[in-house]
Amino acid sequence: MRKFLFIIIALSAAVSCSTRFPEGTARADEPAVLSPDYTDVVVPFNISPLDFVIGNPGNRFVTRFSGAKGGEVIVSGKEVEIGLKEWRALLEENKGSSLRVEIAARREGNWVALNEFSINVSEDPIDGYLVYRLLAPSYEFYTAFSIRQRDLSTGEDREVYNNRMHYNPKEQQCMNCHQFQNGRTENWQMHVRQVLGGTLIVTGDEARKVNLKTDSTISAGVYPAWHPSERLIAYSVNKTRQFFHAKNIHKLEVQDPASDLIMYDIDKNEVSVVADDPMAFETFPTWSPDGKWLYYSSARQPEIATLPSDSIAICFDKIYYDIVRRSFDPVTRKFGDEELVFDAKSLSLSAMEARISPDGRYLLFSLGEYGTFHIWHRGSDLWVKDLETGEVWPLKEANSDDADSFHNWSSNGRWIVFTSRRDDGLFTRTYFSHIDKDGKAGKAFMLPPRDLTGKRDRVYSYNVPEFTVEPVRQSVRDLSRMISQPAIQAEFSGD
Repeated sequence: MRKFLFIIIALSAAVSCSTRFPEGTARADEPAVLSPDYTDVVVPFNISPLDFVIGNPGNRFVTRFSGAKGGEVIVSGKEVEIGLKEWRALLEENKGSSLRVEIAARREGNWVALNEFSINVSEDPIDGYLVYRLLAPSYEFYTAFSIRQRDLSTGEDREVYNNRMHYNPKEQQCMNCHQFQNGRTENWQMHVRQVLGGTLIVTGDEARKVNLKTDSTISAGVYPAWHPSERLIAYSVNKTRQFFHAKNIHKLEVQDPASDLIMYDIDKNEVSVVADDPMAFETFPTWSPDGKWLYYSSARQPEIATLPSDSIAICFDKIYYDIVRRSFDPVTRKFGDEELVFDAKSLSLSAMEARISPDGRYLLFSLGEYGTFHIWHRGSDLWVKDLETGEVWPLKEANSDDADSFHNWSSNGRWIVFTSRRDDGLFTRTYFSHIDKDGKAGKAFMLPPRDLTGKRDRVYSYNVPEFTVEPVRQSVRDLSRMISQPAIQAEFSGD
């Protein structure tokens, strides 16, 4: 049960003195210190309660949320846990307006009031669910990996799949890169590595596990992009390696000494090449909402691409990716020539993970100092390019001084989700930011924690966040059975 929770509908309600908000208290001229920080953020009206811990000194606390259009909720305690029913009613009543938040702290027998702050309640709803991967800090063992799903309106969190279902003490199982067609769960995919390896592709009531590695491609599919209307999935194929720095604050580097793009035709069970320039590294594909363009990151650097693999590793901080695209005809299934969309190399920077807003207007990407895996690069930030005007700008309100990357749009284009290491520099957490019609961001706020004490979340990383508008349809056991089936070998098409 939630402790110390008291709801006051009106100031005249009959409650004990200890549950009233202390009126007429002295002002401390002291900002509220919250974990997570929800001060002056923009939130959707359908988000679950923004529970937090007060970090200011005091032996007792009372917090009051007052709606500009009406309604009030009062919570007692250092750990502010808000009742779902009362929170929903308060946000619904104050859509398009704001909540005033007051916190009183008792110190040495006297109450003091911290500086007030606001929570702005947007009329733009957020998608109902978030699917993400939760993992412990380990590079060699995969005993605590799971893909989970959060109901963003209630906070309910359930397991989609975990790698303990097929535990093997000699060879671990890793799963990653879950991805959904148009944010719906009828058609989706995820990779399984090592034990029972393959790419699980779910289409309606059917599922198949496919081996996408062929004699003509450098690997199985890695980063996926499901076409918005066709039964086609674009993938990067990567020779990926990681190495650890001895004297570098970034700690870990993930690099692709080789990478190309392929497309998988589900109905034909065929793999074909999209881009395989031997002088370039191509990765992280994504489709435009109309399915007529395939965007991706490309580092065309012949002076590096022709080096032996070990030498490429030495050049890790000299590899710069641009964002490019190719036109696509869904009828002929032919791609056009490569076009430059954002020239990062000329800035001695690297642009990754292109994501196009649902209306096709904005290109969201992460911009870092170099390389491909910005989740480990402290200097990486989120940027936007207006594809109509060509204007480019950083999302200053969403960015931080640490790594901000791996981002996705909500289905209405008014919210983005991304991962950030801003809290401790070690673990990725999931954040949201409101994006207005002009492509400007609101202050980012963290996914409400599962446990305010931090015992469940503190040493786990949240990554690969994907919005969905509905829950995943399969149970853990359903997916376990699907993964147990033999992998079907994909055929290579040279056309």
